[in-house]
Amino acid sequence: MTLHCVSVLSLQFLSFFMFAGITSLSAQTSPVLKTWQMHEITLEAKGDYENPYTDVTVWVELEGPDFSKKVYGFWDGGKVFKVRVAATVPGEWQWTSGSNQPGDDGLNRRSGRFTAESWSEAEKEENPVRRGFIRPTANGRALQYADGTPFFMVGDTWLAGATWRLPFRNAEPPAGYEPGPGMGFEDAVQYRKRQGFNSVSMIAAFPNWDADLNPSTHADPNGIYLRNAWEKFGYDVAEGPGVDASGGDSYWGTFTAKSMRDEYGHLPFRMSEEHKNVSDFNRINPKYFRSLDKKMDYLAGQGFVPLLETVRRDAGPSWNAYFDFNESFARFVQYLVARYGAYNFVFSTIHLDWIPERFSLTADQFNEALTRHLEKYGPMPFGQPVTVLIDSTTYAAFGHGEEVPWLTMHSVGNKPRDHRVSYSLETIFRLTPPYPTINFEPYYTGWHHEINMPGGERPPADSDRDNYFARAQMYGSVLSGGLSGHVHGTAAYDITTTGEPAGGRPHVWDAFKYESADYMRHLESFILSEGDAYQQLEPARDDITPNKAPGAPYDGLDGWAYMMRTPDNNFALLYFENKSVLPALRNFTPGEKYSFLWYDPMTGEWLDDMDSILVADDHGRLGLPGFPGGGEKSSRDWAAKIVVNGK
Repeated sequence: MTLHCVSVLSLQFLSFFMFAGITSLSAQTSPVLKTWQMHEITLEAKGDYENPYTDVTVWVELEGPDFSKKVYGFWDGGKVFKVRVAATVPGEWQWTSGSNQPGDDGLNRRSGRFTAESWSEAEKEENPVRRGFIRPTANGRALQYADGTPFFMVGDTWLAGATWRLPFRNAEPPAGYEPGPGMGFEDAVQYRKRQGFNSVSMIAAFPNWDADLNPSTHADPNGIYLRNAWEKFGYDVAEGPGVDASGGDSYWGTFTAKSMRDEYGHLPFRMSEEHKNVSDFNRINPKYFRSLDKKMDYLAGQGFVPLLETVRRDAGPSWNAYFDFNESFARFVQYLVARYGAYNFVFSTIHLDWIPERFSLTADQFNEALTRHLEKYGPMPFGQPVTVLIDSTTYAAFGHGEEVPWLTMHSVGNKPRDHRVSYSLETIFRLTPPYPTINFEPYYTGWHHEINMPGGERPPADSDRDNYFARAQMYGSVLSGGLSGHVHGTAAYDITTTGEPAGGRPHVWDAFKYESADYMRHLESFILSEGDAYQQLEPARDDITPNKAPGAPYDGLDGWAYMMRTPDNNFALLYFENKSVLPALRNFTPGEKYSFLWYDPMTGEWLDDMDSILVADDHGRLGLPGFPGGGEKSSRDWAAKIVVNGK
């Protein structure tokens, strides 16, 4: 019986895994481990099972200081089952295994113990995930590491990043790597890390997406849609009208789907022997997920907290038609929780970017299955946030609180990608109890699609206007209540790569160099400029007069102004879009002196030479100095900070 590392890689990577805190240890020696470090318990079944994925459930009872929980494991092929655990605090820990097969001595009544020690402050500085799994702040508005350090998500969208499209190469990129053809997973992580990112969004599995002889969107003879996949442009398999993967413009000519196998050609499930072109959702392929393990390990070692999603919504119709959806989907959700639940990550239970009648199940159907999962397996054993990447808002789709008991973090995204998202964020912010909230799918640079056209505009890819739209969504989303952070995106979310024409979406290495990504680090610096004080901010846009320029469109991204302010009026952050008009501010503390400082969201610089002292009048009104460059109408966007003088 052994307690050992999560994966075995070549010796040349030993130094990386020691840095990440992953070690190879024997349970017999009562090893000393680190807190929040993922450790793997391996069990080997004595019995033979026709389908270990559905027939066997394993777990350990994990006991430690102020901790006593059942942590489920997963089947990893053959007779091997694994349980991944983490120590949440220093001290003595022990575990005892069990299963739903009480007569199997390989799975039951095994035990071990270990001692957990804290990381040093220097080690935490090297890798912030060592500060503990992220969780809501005390007021429920934002996110923090377990030790209380603020976590502001600076994310990027790599929806196909779990597949061969960003291959894991077991090789570090050269210093100063610049994206180009053949880009691998480590290359992408290191490049975004240099830009200040701390998260990426990935879908764990695309069950039957393959470059085959079927259209990207097609139904079986029973009229059940099997997939609504991203197109492999340039590879026609039929002629006739089609529907693209986002439900947008129809086109003439039907392309096959992008392949979403892993680096070794594995799909996440076997294909059904009974139903042609249908994934057998009761027959999982552990080899596929071993490839994903390497990427999750690497992200942890680089200090990233990924958003990991189950599957895209188009898997739902065939899953529901040919399987017991509630039980089968709950089982798969639990497989991912068991496999990755001892990582520092945010879990998205379904990629629900669109809810079309033909290509998805309803939100109510997913809610029912996910509630079944919660009832059967319980919440996340180590408390990471659970959310959904959504079309519109999670609140509008699912509800709040007892209506959706498994959801612990709200999101907005995909539609609309303009001013109207601000109202959604403010609505969620005022819910009780409060949940952390974020915009997972805002404006995507370089994507010429009808749902990505603020005010009907289609600016050229990576143009000033294109990058401005991304910047406006960054600041507007956060300062409307999305205090959990922000997730950036480009038209290369599908990761079009080597051997494929760019078609309707660019090659990933070109989109990686779009200027919009550079603004994300400036957003984080701005929001955290007063430490964790941002976590107390509340929407105060109604106290900006006027808060939008005459004629500024609801469906655009010009002319609006945003403000969030702490309840004591001592701290406020503001953002003025392009074409904003200079306003006055209301409801500050009468007679109080405030420091006012402009911030450039394009460069990340504070304009110290324009620092002003403002005094609120007897009615709490503040008059602002002119925009940088002069005038009372902005020719570009600006941010600003107000802090009570002397604080």
